[in-house]
Amino acid sequence: MVDPGALLEPLIPALRRYAYALLHDHAAADDLVQDTLERALSRWTSRRPDGELRAWLFAILRNLNIDAYRQARRRGAQVEVDEVDHSETATRQETALEARDVLAALDQLPEEQKSLLLLIGVEDFSYKEAARVLDVPIGTVMSRLSRARQRLRSVVENGPVALLRRVK
Repeated sequence: MVDPGALLEPLIPALRRYAYALLHDHAAADDLVQDTLERALSRWTSRRPDGELRAWLFAILRNLNIDAYRQARRRGAQVEVDEVDHSETATRQETALEARDVLAALDQLPEEQKSLLLLIGVEDFSYKEAARVLDVPIGTVMSRLSRARQRLRSVVENGPVALLRRVK
């Protein structure tokens, strides 16, 4: 019998990167990874032995993140008591601002496009692996990815698009 811990341990850095890319908060990302690992270990016997472990873990992480996001929306906005001052050196400021702009643009994408961009662009998943994680056909992965890249490029270059509502 293979030790689950030995199989899970090499995947933790990739899970942490993906969680941080989704949440932009190291503590929350670590909590999400811990919840993912707990869920994986508690359901280890229900895992398909022929399935890919990496895709299964990323699917668990993504689903936990979506659940937490929905729960937070029901609770309402949280107000931070202490603001952290992120002072950067002059040479790193421009890079930090560009990264912040890209992350802000990424946050404006719909969740399915954001998740897909992170899986393929950051975690280097293949289209087939991403389709398995998201539980959609490969064609859907390719079309969503194309739309996500196009929309991200547009938001970064032109700024956020204001959505107008029709009033009758």
